[in-house]
Amino acid sequence: MRISKAKASHISSMMEIVLDAQKYLAQLGIDQWQNGYPNEAVLLNDINHRESYCVHNDAGQLMGMTMFTTRPEITYYTIDGNWLTAENALYGVIHRLAVSNRFRSHGVAKFIFEQCEGQLKANNISSMRIDTHEENKGMQKLIGQLGYEYCGVIFLESGDKRLAFEKIL
Repeated sequence: MRISKAKASHISSMMEIVLDAQKYLAQLGIDQWQNGYPNEAVLLNDINHRESYCVHNDAGQLMGMTMFTTRPEITYYTIDGNWLTAENALYGVIHRLAVSNRFRSHGVAKFIFEQCEGQLKANNISSMRIDTHEENKGMQKLIGQLGYEYCGVIFLESGDKRLAFEKIL
């Protein structure tokens, strides 16, 4: 597997993965991503900010994708709980992580986390934050296995509740 910055030419393949994820979450009865989000415009915005990443296998097939940034996340300013790091600390954030249904259970999501954490360490940034839907038990299990700690509840700009986690690297 290899990770690289996403390009506009990847959009159609990325949207296929988003549709896979939306169907998968719907089958699990999770209402996350069931309102047309993320859409092509959101993904293009991530690409334009150079915060969108794709994972390909050796055959060049798109296996998964994510948005990863070190810009402060506005929805993390207010938390019903406590972050592990100081309010003004630098941190990384992963959003919009999705894996193609053809490559689930291949370690793609774990690989994405490892690569993003590696970028943070290389830049002397000592923590990663992430939030997820309270019913997304699969993501909660993964981030627990990767050493993330539950910190509290945040609310998205839409008002949707999310569980927030952080890991000291």
